[in-house]
Amino acid sequence: MPQRHLKYTIPPAILLSALYYPLHTRLDTYKLAFLITIAVLSTIPWDSYLIRTNIWSYPASVIIGPKLFDIPLEEVFFFVVQTWNTTLLYLLCSKATLHPVNLAREKKGDSWKWVKLVGQVGLGLVIKKSADWISEGKERTYLGLILAWACPFLFLLWSLAYQLLVNLPWTTTWLPIVVPTLYLWVVDSLALKRGTWVINSGTKTGIHVPGFGLELEEAVFFALTNCLIVFGLVAFDNAVAVLNIFPAHFPEVPALPSPALLIRALLLPAAAYDEDRILGLQQSVDRLKRKSRSFYLASGTFSGRLRIDLVLLYSFCRVADDLIDNAQSPAEARDWVQKLRKYLEFSYSAPTKGGDGSLRHARDRNQGVATHYAVQNFPQDAVLTLMLLPTERLNPEPLFELLKGFEMDLEFSQTGPSRDTPYSTPIRTESDLDIYGARVAGTVALLCIQLVLHHYPGASEGEAKRLMTAGHDMGIALQYTNIARDLAVDAVNGRSYVPPPWLKKEKLTSESFLSALTTGKPDDDFLARKIETMRSRLLDRSCLFYERSVGAIEELPAPARAPMRVAVES
Repeated sequence: MPQRHLKYTIPPAILLSALYYPLHTRLDTYKLAFLITIAVLSTIPWDSYLIRTNIWSYPASVIIGPKLFDIPLEEVFFFVVQTWNTTLLYLLCSKATLHPVNLAREKKGDSWKWVKLVGQVGLGLVIKKSADWISEGKERTYLGLILAWACPFLFLLWSLAYQLLVNLPWTTTWLPIVVPTLYLWVVDSLALKRGTWVINSGTKTGIHVPGFGLELEEAVFFALTNCLIVFGLVAFDNAVAVLNIFPAHFPEVPALPSPALLIRALLLPAAAYDEDRILGLQQSVDRLKRKSRSFYLASGTFSGRLRIDLVLLYSFCRVADDLIDNAQSPAEARDWVQKLRKYLEFSYSAPTKGGDGSLRHARDRNQGVATHYAVQNFPQDAVLTLMLLPTERLNPEPLFELLKGFEMDLEFSQTGPSRDTPYSTPIRTESDLDIYGARVAGTVALLCIQLVLHHYPGASEGEAKRLMTAGHDMGIALQYTNIARDLAVDAVNGRSYVPPPWLKKEKLTSESFLSALTTGKPDDDFLARKIETMRSRLLDRSCLFYERSVGAIEELPAPARAPMRVAVES
């Protein structure tokens, strides 16, 4: 049996560990330890009973010797390594998933009650049937013992986490069940053929799985154990999702929530869920998947409430950008900028007294002045994003500077360069381009650092200022890279972000540069060299800001360093 582990279970464990190591967090380690402990403690009594009652046995020649409650240590190790492998595969498959968006507030008359009940009834009937088979003491005894051991756990886990088990993508749930199960079916069929262990012929059905030559009971055992592991992981993530998305119910959440706190979260009635927070986060995730998929995927490396805040911040930026870009006229676009500015002013205004003398926060869900303004002035699909923007954790200045960046975009000639309309641009010097990059990207990066430092406190005032300055510069670096990448795209929209003094050195004007990008011949080497010169200069400027800020990533709080590297490099 040691050879079996060396050949078939340890290599996948090493491979999965190597693949997941760059993404692992303290919470993942806690989750692994939690699941492995439960798996070992729940399996030992059952497995020990099977061996002591001769349901199955291990020839002395295939085990090392030491046993725990009559169970060979190699078998105990299997409980650990199977849980390890299936958990790591689940973590890899679910890393990008933001679990709270799969929760749902349950209302009277919806289908969730029946979904839960159907699963409970189905598992209950299986438990009843397994008890009958055990009492008969015939060829279905072993199958009954497997079902009677596994299904009560599955019943409990389904009852606690049925929403996520139904709503999560199949790649997050079924894939981590099916792949390890099929692999273990192959490995186990080889082990049984070699006599690594033997099942008592009087307690098994004698049915084999077609294509594998594997005993039915063993096939069911591996399928159910992987179901148990994944159901347990989903229940754990369900609890963490509830803790993270509902601060009204759980104001403070430790990085590693205790089992008692996880149970409290699982027992919170779904009817008490905050529907607006769930829907607002769902809309934000959908928006980022469409408009900023690379950031959404990178956000999966952040954990807990920090990831939720980052998603809401980026969603706000996308909402603002879309409102302005999709405006039918420059006047409408400027009107949206003013509405966004007014909303932020309301959001950061002091609480006001209500008629009953109580203080009302500007962003109070029902009576806040900012809330009323958002509902009355913005599209319905933007309101919740505005309301959920975590302004209480963000300084207002960067947000107002972001709006100034949008206003700079509106200063470009709306029809693009032409002989009849003089071309106008807000980018007249290299300093103007730095200011533009600072407003549209440096501000967002700075706000991200603010959120990191809020969720992982401990930095001194000087350290925080240095980190936010570095974040600001990194945002400018990324914006320069985006401009260099999108020269042709921006030209189609009549925009050249290249400072005219740069163009003048190459004997170009903004008009001629835009014309070269939009109408130049592909085989015109002269124009191609000019364009690449400008692109290289933009990238050189990007590298300048990047080099003076990238080292600060290693000064961030430890849990945010690797995620921030992923976000920057993506």
